[in-house]
Amino acid sequence: MSKLLLIEDDRALSDLLSEYLTSQGCDVEQAFDGLSGLRQATSNSYDVILLDVMLPHLDGFEVLKKIRLSHLTPIIMLTAKGDDFDRIFGLELGADDYLPKPFNHRELLARIHAISRRIEFVKQTEQHDQLLSSSHVTLNIAARKAAVNNHLLILTGTEFSILQKLMSNIGDVVNKDALSQHVLGRRLAPFDRSIDMHVSNLRKKIAKYSDIQCIQTIRGSGYVFLAE
Repeated sequence: MSKLLLIEDDRALSDLLSEYLTSQGCDVEQAFDGLSGLRQATSNSYDVILLDVMLPHLDGFEVLKKIRLSHLTPIIMLTAKGDDFDRIFGLELGADDYLPKPFNHRELLARIHAISRRIEFVKQTEQHDQLLSSSHVTLNIAARKAAVNNHLLILTGTEFSILQKLMSNIGDVVNKDALSQHVLGRRLAPFDRSIDMHVSNLRKKIAKYSDIQCIQTIRGSGYVFLAE
């Protein structure tokens, strides 16, 4: 069972989603504005947070930024259909995934299950003390910690999983679709920039402590992590 927080100001939609997700075995708590949602998100433990963009009192982007100051809980943004700015901005701020409205309830459940499977995989991996390292980047999989030149990186769960996948295949190209399936549990749709944005965020964080561009883009294919 996944424990979810649904932050959605449309009460009819929120109740409908909550009823459906509960029927599928999820434990759902609801919040109907940004401030109450932020309070719940930062004072309780959840497996996944479903966060609408348009919220009263505090919009979804502000809620996301404030959550990310202290919590790495996976967050799925619920955005307006066709609004690329909302999707890209949400990913830049640290959202794990997004789903444009209106959406199929089964699609939402599939996204939640994909993130839950990733969390379960992480728990199983943590049973083994494993290190991945290059000349300047070190990844402690058991502790879920990453460091660049001995400086600790603060990564979201999605960013950590991407770095782990790339460093597990140092020198080899990992195509975007394989990366999406491994990290987000789904194939990339046409014009889907989710993985690009997560990699961009990861590069920026690494660049704070290293001048070496260790993640390179292979045009038309994917990404490769270089040891040097």
